[in-house]
Amino acid sequence: MRRRQGSPLNAAFRNPTVIGALTVLITILTVFLAYNANNGLPFVKSYRITAQVPNAEALIPGNEVRIGGVRVGVVESVDPVAHDNGTQTANLNLKLDESVDPLPVDSKVIIRSRSALGLKYLQITRGTSDDGFAEGSVMPLRAATPEPVEIDQLFSTFDEPTRVAIQQQLTEFGNALAGRGPALNEAIGAFRPLLPRLTRVMRVLANPRQGIAPFFRALSQMSSEVAPVAEVQAQAFVDLDTTLRAFADVARPYIQETISKSPETLLVTSQTLPVIRPFLANTRGLFKDLQPGAAALAVSADDIESALRAGIPALRRSPTLNNELPPTAAALLRFNNNADAREGITRLTDFSNSLTPTLQFIGPAQSTCNYLTLLLANVGETGSLGNSTGNWQRANALSNPAGPNNEGSPASAPANGGGTDPRNFLHVNMYPNTAAPGQTFECEAGNEPYTPGQTSIGNIPGNQGINTALQIPMQNPAVSSSTGGGK
Repeated sequence: MRRRQGSPLNAAFRNPTVIGALTVLITILTVFLAYNANNGLPFVKSYRITAQVPNAEALIPGNEVRIGGVRVGVVESVDPVAHDNGTQTANLNLKLDESVDPLPVDSKVIIRSRSALGLKYLQITRGTSDDGFAEGSVMPLRAATPEPVEIDQLFSTFDEPTRVAIQQQLTEFGNALAGRGPALNEAIGAFRPLLPRLTRVMRVLANPRQGIAPFFRALSQMSSEVAPVAEVQAQAFVDLDTTLRAFADVARPYIQETISKSPETLLVTSQTLPVIRPFLANTRGLFKDLQPGAAALAVSADDIESALRAGIPALRRSPTLNNELPPTAAALLRFNNNADAREGITRLTDFSNSLTPTLQFIGPAQSTCNYLTLLLANVGETGSLGNSTGNWQRANALSNPAGPNNEGSPASAPANGGGTDPRNFLHVNMYPNTAAPGQTFECEAGNEPYTPGQTSIGNIPGNQGINTALQIPMQNPAVSSSTGGGK
């Protein structure tokens, strides 16, 4: 069926105005779609999130976002962010395809170069978490992978001053190596025995358990600490030139002779160090033991100063004493060489050895129980203490005679009640424990807990302790140094 020639539609398409308007509309639509091609097609749903990065690295709106090398969106905008601690970061507002939703929360982002002309793109490495970022979420800064060194950054380090410096260094190295080929060959040949050992060293360094990675991290931290004073260090190298010029004046023959004799010195050192290693270890222990004393010097500095002030005059007079000591030393030598004196010393030694067990048994009576001190104190108090009538010794002399069956008078049997006082019972300990070897560690005399109405002869069962009167902490650690001891 043929369209009628006079239809209104055919007439409209034959109208130049209509054809021009359609052409302009199609052109505008094409330009609009081409201009917004990087931002995705209009009226298509998208998935928007924000990624925090430490540095935007010249990333601009419209740059691609890729996952596994496939374009999945664009960078919609880049916003700089200033923090309270003075650091600067950037927020990348991303417009992603809806197919990416949801992006796992453990995903990583990194900015990479797309070409040598400086064009960049954002690469996302999807994580494995079951949880994802919701629409409008912010990827934290920890998701940003540390920025790699790009090729353009590497090339930018070789600026004009750097290239000139490299040329000068190559020229100087060439001058230094010129004419030294045989010596270099000998040096390389001498390194041959070192290679097997170097292999073992490299194997140890490559072992993850040796901690070489933390070493380099610490080295990086040290470099970051040193970076703020780089100019000061550079000036130090400039000043070092003056020092090296001064060394150049004495390089020959003094430094040259030192270098020529260094191998022999190093050989002797390598042989000597194992020998003196025990001495060094003992020295280390000595200085470690001296640390508390050195710390105490600050407190006792005034006392030391007073001692030195008093000791210096005495030291100045000591030569006179030294001149008088030779006759004394000669007399001591004659005494030492005398056979009778030696025999006497030998017998004294034997006597001392035979007396040692006795002293070890008797010694605790004073060194622990303080009985000798108490005996002397009581003897002194016998004639000094008393009342208005007289001292206690005189009072005892004037006291009434003791009745029968009394501890202070002869009796036919031990006091066991009865007699003039039915409460009178004998309490006596002829050989009390004195903390001696083989005995209970106690000071029995003066500490007996006698039971009323019962005769007690000998040591009371149980341990009565070592507290006595007038003790010092050396005798009884439980005694205060200010109050003295005991019962």
